[in-house]
Amino acid sequence: RRNMETKAKKLRREGYVTGNLFGKEIEGSIPLQIEKQEAERIERECMKGSQLYLELDGKTYDVLIKEMDYHQILEMDFQALVKGEKVHSVAEVILLNKEKVTEGVLEQLLEEIAYKATPEELVEKVEIDCAALRLGDTLKVADLDIAKNDKIDLQTDLDAPIVSILASNNEVPEDEEAEEE
Repeated sequence: RRNMETKAKKLRREGYVTGNLFGKEIEGSIPLQIEKQEAERIERECMKGSQLYLELDGKTYDVLIKEMDYHQILEMDFQALVKGEKVHSVAEVILLNKEKVTEGVLEQLLEEIAYKATPEELVEKVEIDCAALRLGDTLKVADLDIAKNDKIDLQTDLDAPIVSILASNNEVPEDEEAEEE
C-alpha cells in the first residue's frame, strides 16, 4: 500500500512502480507501490488482461491487469475480481508461424480482442496459426474459438478482420518505368 504523502516521482527514484487496485468490493481505489524488480517480473511474464493474485496487507486479491506502460514501467493498475461476475478484459492476438506465409504479405489488423467474462473464463491470449493461410485469405473474429465460447461476451465485432494475406505490390507499373527513364 502506497503512502500518498510520498510523491510518485520520489518513489520511482527509490526503485518503485506506482499503481492502483480497484474493484466493485473496494471503496474508491487503493494506491500501490510495487518494487521495480517485481514489476519487471510481472511485465516479463504477464500482459494487459492477465489474471494473477496480488497480496496486500495480508489479504490476497484475485486481480486482472488493466493497464501497464510497456516502454518504461511507471505504473500498473489492477482490477479486483468478483467470483461469478463478468468483467471487461482483452485477449492479446498472437500470430504463430508467420514465416510460413510464402505468398503475399501477412497484415495483422487487430492486436487484441475485447470481451466480458467471469474470472473463471478469462482468456489472456488468442493464438492464430498462420501456416495454412494463403493469398486472399482473411481471418475474422467469428472464426476463432473465443467466439464459439458461449460463456464469453465478445465486445469486438465478429466481422472484424484480424489477419489478411494481401498481394505484394513489388512490381513497378509500366507508366512509372517510363517516367524514370
